[in-house]
Amino acid sequence: MKKEQKVQIIDSLTEEINASNHFYLTDISELNAEDTSALRRACFEKQIKLVVVKNTLLRNALEKADGEFEELTDVLKGATSLMLTDTGNLPAKLIKEFRKGHDKPILKAAYVEEALYIGDNELDTLTNIKSKEELVGDIVALLQSPIKNVISSLESGKNILAGVVKTLSEKE
Repeated sequence: MKKEQKVQIIDSLTEEINASNHFYLTDISELNAEDTSALRRACFEKQIKLVVVKNTLLRNALEKADGEFEELTDVLKGATSLMLTDTGNLPAKLIKEFRKGHDKPILKAAYVEEALYIGDNELDTLTNIKSKEELVGDIVALLQSPIKNVISSLESGKNILAGVVKTLSEKE
C-alpha cells in the first residue's frame, strides 16, 4: 500500500472517530464468512458501522483524533475491528446477543460517553449504560408522574364530590 493511500485511510478513520460519539474496538477474527456476514448484517440493522482496520493505521488515526486515546494503543494487538455508533450501549448489547451463538466478538476496548472501558469484562457495564434517549425518557416519566397523580386525584375527587351533592339533594 502506498503512503498516499495510508494517509487517506488514516484521515478517513480520524474523521469517522471524531464524528462518532462512541466507538468500540473488538476482535472478530476466527469468525467464518457466514458468521462475519451475520454480524455485519446485525450491525447494519442497528446503524452501527463495522470496519476492519490495521492496528498501525488505527493507532495513527487515534493519535490524530480529538480526544485522549493513549490508553487504547495497548489493546491494538491482533485483529481489530472498529464499531462506530451514535448510541453508546447499542454495540455492547449487540455483542452480547451475538455471543449467544458464537465465541466472538471479543471486546478489546470502548469509548462511550467520554470514558474509556478496557477489556472484555466491561461488557456488562456497557450494556447497562443508558443512552441519551433513554435518560431523557426517564426524566420525562419522572416529571410526568406527580402531575398524573394530581390529575388522578382531582378526577376521583370530582366523582366523590358530585356523589355527595347528589345524595344531599335527594335527601331534601
